[in-house]
Order: sequence, then C-alpha cells, then structure tokens
Amino acid sequence: MRSRRIPLHSVLNALDEATFGLKNILNLRESLPTAADARFRVEAWLRERQVSRASEVLVITGRGNQSPNGVSPVREAIVGLLPSLRRRGVVSEWREHSPGSFVVKLGSISSLLDAPRRKRERKPSTPIPSPRSLEGLESSTLSLLRRLAVRSLESLGVRDSASFVEAEMLSKFNSLAAGVTPGAEGETRLRDAIKDALEQLDE
Repeated sequence: MRSRRIPLHSVLNALDEATFGLKNILNLRESLPTAADARFRVEAWLRERQVSRASEVLVITGRGNQSPNGVSPVREAIVGLLPSLRRRGVVSEWREHSPGSFVVKLGSISSLLDAPRRKRERKPSTPIPSPRSLEGLESSTLSLLRRLAVRSLESLGVRDSASFVEAEMLSKFNSLAAGVTPGAEGETRLRDAIKDALEQLDE
C-alpha cells in the first residue's frame, strides 16, 4: 500500500499554524481584497493584536502570480503600510517569511503611546473622543487612564501636570481604543492594555 503524499503547501501551512497560532495569522490571499481594503484590514488587525499582547504575527498577502506583471498590488500596499505603522509605534520590525508573506513584530504598548504624531499621517479610523465620551467609561477604567496620563506626563518631565491630564487622557484613550475589539468585554480589554502600559512605564 502506497503512502499518501502530503502537498508541500499543506506542510508549510501546518508549520505556520504551529509557530504563530491561528489567531496570529491574517490570510489576505483567501479573500482577495483590493489594495485599499488590505491596508485597512491589516492596520486594524495589527492594532488589535498589539493590544492583545501578541509578539509576532504572520500576514499572508500572496505572491501576485495572477496579477499584472506578476506583482501583487496587495503585497505592495502592505510593504508601503509597514513603515508608517512603525513610525506610529504599532510595529517594530518585519521580515519576508516567503515571497507571499511577512512576519511582523509588534511594538510594545508604550511604543504605541510614545510615538510622535505626524501631520501628514492618515487620521486614525477611531475619532478622538470628547470629554463627554469618557464619562461613559467605568470609574475603574477612568482611574487607570488618569494614572497612565499622569505617569506619562511625569516621564516627560512635565511638573505642573494637572492642567494637561485631561488632554493626555484623551490622547492615550484614542491610541489604545483603536486596537480594542468592540463588544461586551471591550472595556475589560481596554483596562488590560492600560495596565500593560503602566507596567512598562515603571520598568
């Protein structure tokens, strides 16, 4: 009886799943998105994985064998997106895993919060909240957010921090909320992200 040969791509897929875990693999090749959709999906997904404290993830773009001139517009879009995400503290580095995929190392929560804002960078999909919107958060979340704002200002050497705390709270909330998946446990995940940021500030 002849043994059945397992296709090479199935073996490689299994190795990737064992290395990264299914939650840390985004396969764009299966859904065939446009370049613009791919950029949006990858940024949102990487932000969510960062807040969820993933370390390395795999983004599969496809090689573009069926694309004009054999160049994948999705792959090119992601190649162009990654430097921008590094400037914004979402990713720290990346490398080609195969001709159609990238291993992306995510930045720490503190790198996300400390990243300088650039005027020409595209505005985040989550709008900056007003003070009234923060009032909907639980008191424990607000307390943690205030602690994070004060510690962040202190780390920058701001002595009279009281007048800047609210603006800093809004800034930190906006940065973290962009990576929190909405839902019943959304605020719990937000608190976890704030705690991580506080721990990293104290290191």
